[in-house]
Amino acid sequence: MKTSQTSEPRRCATRLKSLSRRAQHATDPAERQRLRDRAMRIREKAEQEYGRGSGTMDPM
Repeated sequence: MKTSQTSEPRRCATRLKSLSRRAQHATDPAERQRLRDRAMRIREKAEQEYGRGSGTMDPM
C-alpha cells in the first residue's frame, strides 16, 4: 500500500494534538513533561522532513 506524502504530515498533526491534549490533562508532572517532549520530537522531525508548518501545530 502506497502512502501519499500529504497523509503523513496530517498523521503527525493528529499525533501532536493527541499528545498535547494528554499532556494538558496529565496529573503527574513527569508524565506531562514526557508527553510534551515526545510531541516536540515529532514536531521537529516533521519540520525537517516536510518543511515548517506542514500540517503540524505547536504542542504547547
